[in-house]
Amino acid sequence: MTTTPTTSAPIRVALVDDQALFRTGIRMLIDSQPDLRFVGEAGNGAEGVDLVRRVGVDVVLMDVRMPVMDGITATERIVEQGGDAAAKVLVLTTFDFDEAAAKAIRAGASGFVLKDADPEFLLAAVRTVHAGTAVFAASATRELLRRYDDTAGRAVPVPAAFEELTPREREIFDLAARGFSNSEIAQHEYVSEATVKTHISRVLTKLDLRDRVRLVVFAHEHGLVTKAD
Repeated sequence: MTTTPTTSAPIRVALVDDQALFRTGIRMLIDSQPDLRFVGEAGNGAEGVDLVRRVGVDVVLMDVRMPVMDGITATERIVEQGGDAAAKVLVLTTFDFDEAAAKAIRAGASGFVLKDADPEFLLAAVRTVHAGTAVFAASATRELLRRYDDTAGRAVPVPAAFEELTPREREIFDLAARGFSNSEIAQHEYVSEATVKTHISRVLTKLDLRDRVRLVVFAHEHGLVTKAD
């Protein structure tokens, strides 16, 4: 994951965490980057929702365990109030495959990073989420869903929109849901990565899914994940 800036306008970043010292460190880190701009911080989920409502935010770094309102509820409200233009939420968690992180993803978060991640990784994660791509392996998403799955064994009926996918789009959908990266899908299907990106974009549009994380969740909720070859 590279940290090379990809946009001309600064990415507006906000932080929601109940630890003041942690907030100070993140603020300094974000402010050290020419392509990022720290636009505000909050000490709990309720304040975070209000902050995002008042200030233009592109990416929210969101802790999950906080007083007053937790990060899961805050994430859900931020996504709901923002609609298609909602800020991307990047969950901060202490443990790999945290059930709280899984709940946050279901609530609309676009990915998660560990709180003790390398600073360069966190910066790259902010940029990657802003670009609309998940910042963690889809295999990690699947593990999260396996460890916390309210609908285990009770797959939701598949929406009619899924039938509109072409055979090739279904192949791409299946590989993405199983955790293949774009480069791995390209190798598997003998096409270019650009072609894979085009297919993924069309799949997301047809299924009315916000991003690749939603695609994985959609696949699990509707029992569409196949076993590896």
